[in-house]
Amino acid sequence: MIGQALPDRLLWRGDTLSAEAGRVALPAAVEHELDGLVESLVRDPLPLLLLRPDDFDLPAARAFMREVKRTIDEGPGFAIVDRLPVERWPEEATRKVWWLLAALVARPVAQKWDGTSIYDVTDLGRPPGNGVRPDVTNVEQNFHTDNSYNHVAPHYVGLLCLRTAMEGGVSGIVSFATAHEAMRERHPELLPRLYRPFHFDRQREHAPGDVMTTHHPMFEDRDGRLVARLSRFQVTNGQKLAGEPLDNEGAAALEAFEAILNEPGMAARFQFEPGQMQLVDNRALGHKRTAFTDWPEPVRRRLLVRLWLRDSGSRAYNG
Repeated sequence: MIGQALPDRLLWRGDTLSAEAGRVALPAAVEHELDGLVESLVRDPLPLLLLRPDDFDLPAARAFMREVKRTIDEGPGFAIVDRLPVERWPEEATRKVWWLLAALVARPVAQKWDGTSIYDVTDLGRPPGNGVRPDVTNVEQNFHTDNSYNHVAPHYVGLLCLRTAMEGGVSGIVSFATAHEAMRERHPELLPRLYRPFHFDRQREHAPGDVMTTHHPMFEDRDGRLVARLSRFQVTNGQKLAGEPLDNEGAAALEAFEAILNEPGMAARFQFEPGQMQLVDNRALGHKRTAFTDWPEPVRRRLLVRLWLRDSGSRAYNG
C-alpha cells in the first residue's frame, strides 16, 4: 500500500469543499479570441482530427488553458470552466474549439478500439452490459474512472455540455485520496485487497479474438502517488467473463469502498449547464451521474462531448 501522506489538495470532501474550488471563468479576451477562431473554422473548414493548436494564433487561449491545467494538477484535481458561448456557435465549430482547447491540456487519444477520438455521451436507449457502455444509457452510474479496463487509461477526462436532460443527470466527483484514507481508518484489513488484481470487462473494445478482460489492481502506488482505476460494474462483469468468481475478500473490499464513496457529503455534486467544460484528473478522482429523464424531442436530448487526454503512450486506444 501507499506508505506516505497523500497531498492535502486532494484530501477534500464535497460538503467542505469551497463552492469556488476548481471553478474557472472564461475571460472576455479568450471568448473574443475564440469567436475569431470559430469564424476561421467556418470560413476554412478542416476535419476535426486534422486540427492542432499550433496551427492557430491563440495566445489568450493558451495562457488560459495553462491556468486550467494548473487548477487540476495543483488544485483539487478538477476544473469546471464557465463557459463557452455554445448558443451562438455552430455545433460543428463548437466541437472543434473544444478539441483545440482540450489539446492545450494534453493530447487527445482514441476512446474506442476503432480509433474514435471524440465521443458523444448521450442516451441511446440500450441497457448497460458487455459491449454497452453505461455512458450511452440513462441509468445511474457508480463512481468510476474512465477506461479503467484498458491497458493505459486516460490521464484527464474532458466533458463539454451542449444540452442537459429534462430531469436528473446530476454529476458527482469524489476524491480517491479522501476515500482511501477513510478506508485505511475504517477497514485496514480490506484496503490491501484493492492493491491486488481484479478482472475487468474490456467492453469488447479489442481486436477480434483478443482476451475479453484485463487483470490489474484498483489502486497502485506510483512513486508515492496514489493512482486509481475503479469500476465495480466492469469488475462484476469481468470476473464472470474470466470464469473466476470474485473472492470474498475482494467482494467485501469493493462493498466497503463503494459505501465510503457514496456516503453523504463525500462527493461534490453539480448540474452541468450548456457551454461548461469539465476536466478531471482520471487517476485521482472518480465521477458519476444520477439517472435522468430526457426530453422527448431528439434535438433537445442530453448531450455531452467527451475527450480523453493522455501524453504518455501512443494515441491508439490500447496506448
